[in-house]
Amino acid sequence: MRRLRKAYLEITNVCNLACDFCPGTRRVLGFLSPEGFRTLASRLRPHTDYLYLHLMGEPLLHPQLGVLLEEADALGFRVMLTTNGTLLRQREALLLGSPAVEKVSVSVHSFEGNGGAGEDLEGYLDGCIAFARAAAGAGKRCALRLWNLDGAETEGANRQNGQILSRLREAFPGPWRSDRRGTTLAPGIYLEFGEKFQWPDLSAPEEEGRRFCYGLRDQVGVLWDGTVVPCCLDHEGDVPLGNLYETSLEEILSGPRAAAIYHGFSQGEAREALCRRCAFTRRFQ
Repeated sequence: MRRLRKAYLEITNVCNLACDFCPGTRRVLGFLSPEGFRTLASRLRPHTDYLYLHLMGEPLLHPQLGVLLEEADALGFRVMLTTNGTLLRQREALLLGSPAVEKVSVSVHSFEGNGGAGEDLEGYLDGCIAFARAAAGAGKRCALRLWNLDGAETEGANRQNGQILSRLREAFPGPWRSDRRGTTLAPGIYLEFGEKFQWPDLSAPEEEGRRFCYGLRDQVGVLWDGTVVPCCLDHEGDVPLGNLYETSLEEILSGPRAAAIYHGFSQGEAREALCRRCAFTRRFQ
């Protein structure tokens, strides 16, 4: 039985924003039912302890999120969520009251990416900060993400980062402690920087050279319809390996397509067209 570090289970591909850094999806939009969640999560459970409830979409939009979290808790999962932060006030009690939820990551850069997120930056940040404090008080971890470091400040990108960091300094006067994984602002509250990246797309040109990826090594993705994909960046399901409703994950991971991907990266080769168009496979050289 292959063990994975984590599994991404997409509970919805619907989102309430349209951020300019997100490619969106052409797939049919929908929500994973509680019955479907129970089936798919149960089949993932022998392979990992960590369940990430996203791939595309905004997980806090799911109308039955509470039921899904109860199912995840019953299965003994440690749940991670990533959110754009706009629904934290409405979902705070649910997230902090769930024993399964271990960490909530807030993509603070989504405010800029969406041109304002529907309210002023100060109000948005105050909501994120209030949630982070409440989460830490409830024994959870909360990461505030600024994944927009593309070095193009003069062109307008990252233009709000200074204001964001100034507000965080006021809220968490420190001392801040940094390491390779990020910056600790306060116990249980973190700031995570990351480079802006291009999502892999089959319409992009291929690049030559050696490549490596942790897809199928430490992670796997499952779309809301049960389609298994190699990693969390296959947002369109361009590399379907099988369907978890129909086939066990062990069989899928042992299948010829999955095996070719795995062994190809072991040799520094990207066997799939999508992988040859993925900048992330350059980062792990």
